[in-house]
Amino acid sequence: MKKIVLAAITSAMLSHGYAQNIDSLAKKRFNLHFQQTIITQTKPGFQADYSGENSLSNKGETATSLTTTLFGGARLWKGAEAYFNPEMSGGKGFSQTLGLAGFSNGETFRVGSPEPAIYIARAYLVQTFGWGNQVDTIPDDQNQLAGYRKKKYFSITAGKFGLSDFFDNNAYSHDARTQFLNWSLMSNGAWDYPANTRGYVIGAVFELGQPTWSLRLATTMVTTSANGAIWDGNLAKAHAFTLEYEKRYAISGQKGTIRVLGYDNAAKMGDYALAIAQDPLSPDVTATRKYGRNKYGFGVNLEQSVNPNLGVFAKTSYNDGKTETWAFTEIDQSVSLGAVLNGKSWNQKDAEIGLAFVGNGISKDHRDYLADGGYGFIIGDGKLNYGHEMIAEVYYKVDVYQKKVFLSPDYQFIVNPAYNKDRGPVNAFALRMHVEF
Repeated sequence: MKKIVLAAITSAMLSHGYAQNIDSLAKKRFNLHFQQTIITQTKPGFQADYSGENSLSNKGETATSLTTTLFGGARLWKGAEAYFNPEMSGGKGFSQTLGLAGFSNGETFRVGSPEPAIYIARAYLVQTFGWGNQVDTIPDDQNQLAGYRKKKYFSITAGKFGLSDFFDNNAYSHDARTQFLNWSLMSNGAWDYPANTRGYVIGAVFELGQPTWSLRLATTMVTTSANGAIWDGNLAKAHAFTLEYEKRYAISGQKGTIRVLGYDNAAKMGDYALAIAQDPLSPDVTATRKYGRNKYGFGVNLEQSVNPNLGVFAKTSYNDGKTETWAFTEIDQSVSLGAVLNGKSWNQKDAEIGLAFVGNGISKDHRDYLADGGYGFIIGDGKLNYGHEMIAEVYYKVDVYQKKVFLSPDYQFIVNPAYNKDRGPVNAFALRMHVEF
């Protein structure tokens, strides 16, 4: 009865414009969540006319990755929240996570060692200023405290976090722990988002929120080397800016969102064309690194609910491809589309099936560099018969225990791995176990 009365009071307050008093209702002061994801992938051997230092092995392989994360949150003062995430990761991807631009396991990193390591993934503070009478109810979740937030707000986030926590989100294709596994389905493939080798960054995010749209700007650090772990303290010459506009809408009552992202990264980067000019027989992009180089690009990201059980998405992205890939993966153009169907359609409400297709490409300078025997930090076969890297992925996720334990068999078919028509195709099979509470 008390719950019914409280709900009635809340509704009356909102309808009469008393949203400013909503802060007096229940808010969660602290929360604690946990996740663990184990992914085992296997692939049979495939045809390869030749291999290089960074090639995906053409022999059969099995590889397992593990991540474990603790998510802690605390409400400090009005509008202020703090989050802290210790994390452990271990294991490896195929061939030391080499040989695929759209790599097959989003839970693997280019860290060089499969031994489990403990580190601080996130440690950041959020300050939010809200105004107006309209409010959103915020559910309890990982790095999210239950409570209420004004629909009109301005927030500042500062500390260490994953930039993709705030940018390039997608309800159907964003999280390798619960959705598609492939790197180029986690985020827009050509967004070389600033991060260290484990995917995290130090910086600040400024967000202006309105009832139907949001605008975000991030300024962050970059590392001293491609796929590096050391932050570059020369902030005047080494930094990154990311800007995103998000528009939320509905078509015939079905929700949709479009996000348009642009970025500009400045770092001590190498230049592909210069590397070829300096040494046509054995170009080395790392030998051309200097300050004053930039990589810029954009991405468009669309998600649309078709009905209560079916959602679709599409993404496209581009970067200039003149300077070396610095943080994410060696993709200069990417297009992806897919769909996710909830199991209610076949009377299994806690299951879902996802199907997606990806086409990745690289710039002329980038392909010329690889064709002349150059190596990036993730691909390079010693030479190149160029073709677009094409990927199809399907997964089936089932809830095996009270929405806390999920199993997902997954299959990926990859044509022209690392853009090379002389190698592949690759068949990758996986089983993922994900635990969360």
